[in-house]
Amino acid sequence: MSHAMESDVTRSDRERCGECVVAADGLTKRYPPDITAVDNLSISVFRGEVYGFIGPNGAGKTTTLRMILGLVRPTAGSVVVLGGRPGSPDSLARIGAIVEAPAFYPYLSGRNNLRVLACHAGVSEGRIEPALVEVGLAGRADDRFKSYSMGMKQRLGMAAALLKDPELLILDEPTNGLDPEGIAEMRTLIRSLGAGQRTVLLSSHLMGEMEQVCDRIGVVRYGRVIYEGTLDELRGGGRLKVRARPVAAARELLKDRPGGVRVSLEGEDTLLLEAGADEAEGINRLLVEAGVEVSELCFHQPTLEDVYLDLIEKVDGGS
Repeated sequence: MSHAMESDVTRSDRERCGECVVAADGLTKRYPPDITAVDNLSISVFRGEVYGFIGPNGAGKTTTLRMILGLVRPTAGSVVVLGGRPGSPDSLARIGAIVEAPAFYPYLSGRNNLRVLACHAGVSEGRIEPALVEVGLAGRADDRFKSYSMGMKQRLGMAAALLKDPELLILDEPTNGLDPEGIAEMRTLIRSLGAGQRTVLLSSHLMGEMEQVCDRIGVVRYGRVIYEGTLDELRGGGRLKVRARPVAAARELLKDRPGGVRVSLEGEDTLLLEAGADEAEGINRLLVEAGVEVSELCFHQPTLEDVYLDLIEKVDGGS
């Protein structure tokens, strides 16, 4: 596979590394006989952001999160978490995590499950109520866990991750198994958890959800990061969609427009222009004054799914 598209930590990111909560450099994990789960992966996660770790199942997301937490030892590379090594007592005391499905005692209430966890973690029981309130579960905290819906079970897992009032939350596929309503509730919750100085590192393969909650993303393919940056940087400036007749005349007018504009044909009477929304009025005026009939003119910005699929196609095309 060609690695021309891969994105390591950029120089500007390295200059900001004093703000880094997670700095991974060249992380690699191999399993015998010849399985490479993570391959020379580098990411930077900064304080106060929601960072989306995006890729298909089997891309190496969970293995990477396990290495960040110190649950799996890397074959090569390094990672610094909250200024320390993965799995160190100081780092773990400041991290809350859900990796895969959270497990609880079915016959205990949500509140008593958290009491058990607080006792084992050496956390004051005074943290239980704030955690329940933060995830919106205070009203059902005394019900048995086995009576909870899937969404409530995920919320209790989130409350468990919040018991230590962590600086860093690591969430692996937190919407797995949820219905649309539960996914929407989890999206709102993640947004609120990422407010202020708390940092959220979130992995998922659900593009629509990640697009609505993340500040920056890292796209993972075959265990490698092939893009890291903001959503706006990945999506680009967007395009204007113009439906006009005669389309050939419209195309010639726009190609010859002062300053130039890239024009491509989509369908029998539709043009896509590499132009911003602020140019729509001038383009419409140009066409109408030239006698071209404009029936539609709208700004289109690609979704995260659109650009993700384009990115994957480019990477796989270079294999």
